[in-house]
Amino acid sequence: MPNVTLLGTGGMLPLKNRFLTSCYIEHNGKAILIDCGEGTQVAFAKHGLKLSRVEMICITHAHADHVTGLPGLLLSLGNTERHEPLHLYLPASAEGVLRSLIQVCGKLPYPIAFHTLPERESVTFTANDVDPMLKITTLPLRHTMPCLGYCAELHKKPEFQPERAKALDIPVQFWKRLHAGETITLPDGREIHSAQVTGAPRASVRIVYTTDTLPIPIIAGFAKGADLFICEGMYGEQDKKQSMNEKRHMLMQDACHLAVQAQAKRLWLTHYSPAEMHPEQYGDDLKEIFPDVTISKDGEHIELK
Repeated sequence: MPNVTLLGTGGMLPLKNRFLTSCYIEHNGKAILIDCGEGTQVAFAKHGLKLSRVEMICITHAHADHVTGLPGLLLSLGNTERHEPLHLYLPASAEGVLRSLIQVCGKLPYPIAFHTLPERESVTFTANDVDPMLKITTLPLRHTMPCLGYCAELHKKPEFQPERAKALDIPVQFWKRLHAGETITLPDGREIHSAQVTGAPRASVRIVYTTDTLPIPIIAGFAKGADLFICEGMYGEQDKKQSMNEKRHMLMQDACHLAVQAQAKRLWLTHYSPAEMHPEQYGDDLKEIFPDVTISKDGEHIELK
């Protein structure tokens, strides 16, 4: 099941105890990184995560606090004996910026495969390099430049029922294929469908990540029923609302209201302003809006089941 770690929860400028925005999602020994702010490779070491497990990186947008950790991370990844392609997903207009940025890396021992994404419509693709059951969906957000939200949804296979297989006298060597959803033909000529030896469909696991945006209503639909909704909260002071609207960001309270509308199971706040030194001070007020809110810190971690 997915393990999620926030490597950095800061926006704009890093602080001594708060690196810039980055989110690590690991499943079955392989991982997705969303954004790569300054300090990301240091955060990997600090929180005991393995950089070598990263198979794909998803970038929300090309502002510096979301991408300037890339050169160092890519160079460090080159020291893990990686030779397979690293897949980089990003808004189409950010490609030129990112290609220029990683020029400082020189020649890497592995290729980078760029995958540009539409900026005005949602798309869904399969994260095959992590798990063919993992789907990634984008959402165009509303910021000062093209910016995308991401939903990582892991579809679970129905549980295999050994007692059913035994009752049907199915040899063990066919069990794995049936669990994978295949229909098989046994040596005695019988055709066996996966549904005959598996349980009921299981709910998927959904992780939604949105940052650097106005609190547009469509986010609530995008995060509907999310097991984990990660959303920016630049400030907790209500008198910052007009400033946030102008800069196309949102308050912590905005994120909580979106979580309520989405009926999310839990909310993690991230992307705090460097001026917001103690976001935990708003905890009681925020919990009155959405009780399952976490005022996240760097290293915030959960295993979703």
